[in-house]
Amino acid sequence: MSKAATIPLPDYIEYPLQEMRDRLAQFYADVDRRRSVREFSDRPVPLDIIETALKAANTAPSGANLAPWHFVVVSGPETKRKIREAAEAEEQEFYEHRASEEWLAALEPLGTDSHKPFLETAPYLIAVFLQKFGMLEDGRKVKHYYPTESTGLATGILITALHQAGLVCLTHTPSPMKFLNEILGRPSSERPFLLLVTGYPADDAEVPDIERKSLEEFASFVDQ
Repeated sequence: MSKAATIPLPDYIEYPLQEMRDRLAQFYADVDRRRSVREFSDRPVPLDIIETALKAANTAPSGANLAPWHFVVVSGPETKRKIREAAEAEEQEFYEHRASEEWLAALEPLGTDSHKPFLETAPYLIAVFLQKFGMLEDGRKVKHYYPTESTGLATGILITALHQAGLVCLTHTPSPMKFLNEILGRPSSERPFLLLVTGYPADDAEVPDIERKSLEEFASFVDQ
């Protein structure tokens, strides 16, 4: 196997230990404010803000560096209306027939139901698609490796980038989401991963009174 072409690690910065701690503490304090929001303002957001956040998402690691994701940014009212109608139809089916009692009980503290007005109110919907394979110019398929994990990583960076900009988000996952392929004209080789709703919060926005797990609950450390 031939050796891959490489370059020296670019732009790496090593920080003194105390600066590392300070930077992490500041980042944690900021990201700890992030909440999923369901009440949005219709205030416009400049498109370049969204574009820069997408560029940040595209820095995510991916299997074989194939970046198996595609983001569709929706701002048109007619398309948002179509997405809302299709999503609410699936959500109604979910709440009335598909969801188990256990699942509905888990959702109860969040106060969610099949009505999704935020899909039309928020200035942007970002449909995240997972690409199962890519296509070369000559029509040949290129297998994508770990597309689910890779797309999840990119989406996490996107959410964090939008938070950094001062916007709020909601990860919306009506199931199934195949209607997004049809409405947005995406090929069958792409699977809808989630719908990210983003913009400014409504002036009277409220969020559920819930807490995150403590470090001891979600992490363990093995030192030998």
